[in-house]
Amino acid sequence: MQRIRPALAVLLLVVCPLASGAEPDLPPPLAVPRVTGPVTVDGDLGDPGWKGAAVIDTFWETNPGNNLPPKVKTTAWVTYDERYFYIAVKCDDPEPRKIRAPYVDRDNVIGTDDNVAVFLDTRNDRRSAVELRVNPRGIQGDAVYNDANGNEDFSPDFFYDTAARITAEGWQAELRIPFSSLRYPKADPQTWGILVWRNYPREYRYAIHSSPIPRGGNCLICRSLELTGMTGLPSASHLVAAPYVTAKESGVPRDPSDLSAGLVNDPVELDAGADVKWTPSASLAVDATVNPDFSQVEADVAQISVNTRFALFYPEKRPFFLESVDLLDTPIQAVYTRTITSPRWGARATGKVGSTAFTALVTQDRGGGSVIVPGPSGSDFAPQDFGSYAAVARVRHDLGGSFAGFLVTDREVDGGGYNRVLGPDFQWRMGAADLLTGQALVSFTETPDRPDLSPDWDGRSFSSRAFKLNYQHRTETLDWGVLYRDYGDGFRADVGFVPQVGFREGQAGGGYSFYPTGFFSNVRPYVQAQYQIDTEGSLLTRRNIVGVLLQGRYNFGGEVDLTSEAVRVQGTLLPKQQVVYFAQIDPSRRFSRIGIAGFLGEEIDYANARVGNGGQFGLNATVRPTDHLELAAITDLQWLNVTNEAGLRGRLFTAFAGRLKATYNFNARTSLRVIGQWVGTDRNPELYTFPVPETDGVFSGSALFAYRLNWQTVFFLGYDDNRALDGSQVLQPQGRQVFLKVSYAFQM
Repeated sequence: MQRIRPALAVLLLVVCPLASGAEPDLPPPLAVPRVTGPVTVDGDLGDPGWKGAAVIDTFWETNPGNNLPPKVKTTAWVTYDERYFYIAVKCDDPEPRKIRAPYVDRDNVIGTDDNVAVFLDTRNDRRSAVELRVNPRGIQGDAVYNDANGNEDFSPDFFYDTAARITAEGWQAELRIPFSSLRYPKADPQTWGILVWRNYPREYRYAIHSSPIPRGGNCLICRSLELTGMTGLPSASHLVAAPYVTAKESGVPRDPSDLSAGLVNDPVELDAGADVKWTPSASLAVDATVNPDFSQVEADVAQISVNTRFALFYPEKRPFFLESVDLLDTPIQAVYTRTITSPRWGARATGKVGSTAFTALVTQDRGGGSVIVPGPSGSDFAPQDFGSYAAVARVRHDLGGSFAGFLVTDREVDGGGYNRVLGPDFQWRMGAADLLTGQALVSFTETPDRPDLSPDWDGRSFSSRAFKLNYQHRTETLDWGVLYRDYGDGFRADVGFVPQVGFREGQAGGGYSFYPTGFFSNVRPYVQAQYQIDTEGSLLTRRNIVGVLLQGRYNFGGEVDLTSEAVRVQGTLLPKQQVVYFAQIDPSRRFSRIGIAGFLGEEIDYANARVGNGGQFGLNATVRPTDHLELAAITDLQWLNVTNEAGLRGRLFTAFAGRLKATYNFNARTSLRVIGQWVGTDRNPELYTFPVPETDGVFSGSALFAYRLNWQTVFFLGYDDNRALDGSQVLQPQGRQVFLKVSYAFQM
């Protein structure tokens, strides 16, 4: 499944249609009165406090319809007092039995289910917003939405209260958001932006918004309704301290050279740490962590790494690193906090003064893991068995609908060595249909002098640059875009994710959208071309794509394309042609999601520099036998057939990655999660040009019982088990762990 996602991302950015002509008018500003009575957050909208609230009762169906009157009525109320911002939403439904309302984990409130989201642009800069979701069970899902790139990042967490209930007329929800959870300028009165979105999944996934959204428009938050008249909002400091204690017992190999010797238990280890958030004002937040513990964080979804050239990307899931993610999201991914493998402590500040937003982060990293060593044709890895200090800072100044920014990152290695990156970035919104983004960076690097660990650690000093420019023109039907990248041979971003350097690349693509009636609501044929050379002018990659993107009933999304490509491998230009496919559908309340993805055709054997025939088939499925139980499966199968120099033809490898996850949510706060995951590869050593094991495989399993009063007041009890195939093809234990964690958020 991972293989085709980069291509899809490019297509969605470069090829998706956008609105033509004048944008629909926004609703007039809405004055928000103070609460006129008490409000109890229990899902009952009969409280006196809602009687005088501002009302939002005009909504638009923005998908699949193009700003049409919705098929169901939605009404929202907005008010506030000296401590909280209140929102209530009433969702009428002619068939309440069809409401999709499962008990799910926090942040798993997604498009397959009924839910509402409130986007709050508290800075009224029309570029990013806090997104607060709630489903008919009162379960929360929060995110930061960034208009600059359309990213919806569910990693950040916010303190707020929700309640909901299903009624005979549909369902309704209440949200109470402490002002201490929000960032807003020092002004009186305040002017915010709000956008209320309702997800109504039936035969289509109906999107219903409180403002008209131009079909395919190049921004969302810019369409927010203005809220005016809020006065006397608190500006005093607010402090949240969340100390934790952990206890764990680990089993480690008795003899690391012989896994069949079994495990031996280490003594029980007790540990403690704390997370602290201080908001000295509503426009500034300071975060600090000491000895953070991430044992409860869900393990990464397995990815197949055989026959890959570049490092694989894994999303950040650790809470401390998720503040201000929108500010650190730039055209070149120069910030990737997963490179900080084992932080001893960390501190960061985030705020906004006038039209200028900023964030700064510094951590001490114990080390461990590996560092990506990028090149023009692939990535290598070097062990990071040393400590370091990592620092990141970015400032962004808003200029109307555009902005200019500057980024600095620094990694200082214990014992000598560093990597420093800096440079500007910008976004120029030239109108409703045209958008230009770019970034230029320079890097200065001195590698650690540690040849005992890796030949890449040779103490050399070097510098280089990276440049990216992307232009997009989008209308309702016709769209096109161009992209240029230039990364020097010596460019390094050791606090980022830059797996390829030493190349120049140009891309161009375009498409035309049709909006039929029937099963398909959007049909978009497209073309795309990519040309990539190294810094000496030799061709690295040439790719041409012709395909079609489809959308339809039951949230169906699909893609089929023919890709013709040539790739330089070990000095030889090798061709390949593939049919790439993707399809996903949300068929019903119980079968909430089924998707497939992969390719068929020619594939390059990168390790042995030859072309074979192969394919990939990925499947993901989510089934909910009841509203409390969710079963999710993700599988990925890859294979490649080749012919060696002696004329022997056969299966070079078959690789499989599978993950099964079962989650039982007893209620909105208590859950039990069990995960089993396997990654294995079968090879034919006779077809390789170098020695390889015939079979390898690793298994990981985990179980976690969780109680969450809020995202920082938690109780976790968990178990992890890791095993690997030995030389006799017996699955032997590699390690296990039993852990307990208790954390409590003190709010002052």
